Amino acid sequence: MTLVLGIETSCDETSAALLDDVTGTPVLRSLVILSQDVHRVFGGVVPEIASRAHLTAIVPVVRQAMQDAGAAMEQIDVVAVTNAPGLVGALLVGVNYAKGLAFGLNRPLVAVHHMEGHLFAATLDHPDAQPPFTALLVSGGHTLLVDVPAWGSYRLLGATRDDAAGEAFDKVAKLLGLPYPGGRHVEALAMTGDPARFRFSRPMVQRNTPPTDRAYFDVSFSGLKTAVLNAVRASTDLERDKADIARGFQDALIETLAEKTFRAAHSCGRTRIVLGGGVACNRTLAAAIQTRLETLGARVLTPSPRLATDNAAMIARAGLFRYTLGDRAPLDLSAYASAPLPGQF
Repeated sequence: MTLVLGIETSCDETSAALLDDVTGTPVLRSLVILSQDVHRVFGGVVPEIASRAHLTAIVPVVRQAMQDAGAAMEQIDVVAVTNAPGLVGALLVGVNYAKGLAFGLNRPLVAVHHMEGHLFAATLDHPDAQPPFTALLVSGGHTLLVDVPAWGSYRLLGATRDDAAGEAFDKVAKLLGLPYPGGRHVEALAMTGDPARFRFSRPMVQRNTPPTDRAYFDVSFSGLKTAVLNAVRASTDLERDKADIARGFQDALIETLAEKTFRAAHSCGRTRIVLGGGVACNRTLAAAIQTRLETLGARVLTPSPRLATDNAAMIARAGLFRYTLGDRAPLDLSAYASAPLPGQF
């Protein structure tokens, strides 16, 4: 049996999890996630505040994860920690704690790429979420289309050229006077909106773009965000219009992501689609992708909301994979704001 402690502090969630493979299949034994609600006051994550909050939370969060799993520190076999990408100050809290713990316990340390963690998240809910598959990773900081022929082999097909999908949701929520984080509030409001009142253009979905052009898979949401801003400014009664604006925005963003995912799956011949990242909690998105891919006979696998958002369970799972490959991180491991997926081509 290998007992892995996963640690995640890349943004504004302090999280720890215990995972083992005693049955031959990875089993999650505990997961603790402490979200930093203070950022709602500012309408977005303040990096310095996030770092300081991680400092006060990391020890009790790990202690609670150990208690929930009924495990002692001495039973840990591997310490896995997110070291990229993310807010450097926030990442350093987790990295330095993990390095100290690994050194004190004389256990191996494994560095985990945050987005590779999201690729593994769905496997904890769906054991059949295995390669080959096409993945859409959508969060506040990233929007990636990745083809996964095998674990550790990642072909980056497309990415956002400006705003990430989650970032666009948050900014539109702010324009409409909704709380932060905005994704679930925009989704709820959009459900009551008229889809015909505000129809925004679907960015970068021109039918004559060839698959050899990077624009075939890439996305861009800055123009859509500006269109929403103009609609808000032109409104004479925002309370009357905001549900319809939210619906128009969400329809445009989701149809764009569904079309790009279809293109990726069709081009790579995949019938298994894995979603990951906080925006994957959006039920309308998952349903739209499933509908768009019906002609391919594809199945869409989405992690539960707790595993879709930033969490240490996915880091522990990816860490177990990296550990079995023989990956070991040195004790001078650092944190990085950006980094390509390991094995990306």
